Amino acid sequence: MEKRKDYIDWDTYFMAVAKLSAKRSKDPSTQVGACIVSEDNRILSIGYNGAPNGFHDDKFPWDREGEPFNTKYFYVCHAEFNAVLNFQGSRKDLKGAKIYVDLFPCNECAKIIIQAGISEVIYLSDKYADLDMTKASKRLFDECGVKYKQLDISDNFPIVLE
Repeated sequence: MEKRKDYIDWDTYFMAVAKLSAKRSKDPSTQVGACIVSEDNRILSIGYNGAPNGFHDDKFPWDREGEPFNTKYFYVCHAEFNAVLNFQGSRKDLKGAKIYVDLFPCNECAKIIIQAGISEVIYLSDKYADLDMTKASKRLFDECGVKYKQLDISDNFPIVLE
């Protein structure tokens, strides 16, 4: 008997883990997950976007519009941020790692990714590509040698997580 041939590749597997992590987000409009993976394809950490520890989800301002103080943007912790902070090992173990994330990282997360030593970002959506924060992220990644690529899963993503 031969081995099974229809198994998923590493990129699809780790992106599925990131997307599954996003299902933990309480954000009613945007759920993002992240999965950090070592050079030898071991999951190091995961995260999703949400309220900081101690900020009760029911009291959290989830609105996208209105006075900035009363919207989610001043408070929410992004998936990449949480994945880096959730990592329990030595920071040297993040050096050369990859991060899988639903949405291209913002400039603040880009700085965290760079400082953590992560060397590659694999993402699904770049829906904010025209915003200055995303342009800044790409500039930061390009200048600091962090590779990034969009994963095309349209034909080969067998796991339905929508």
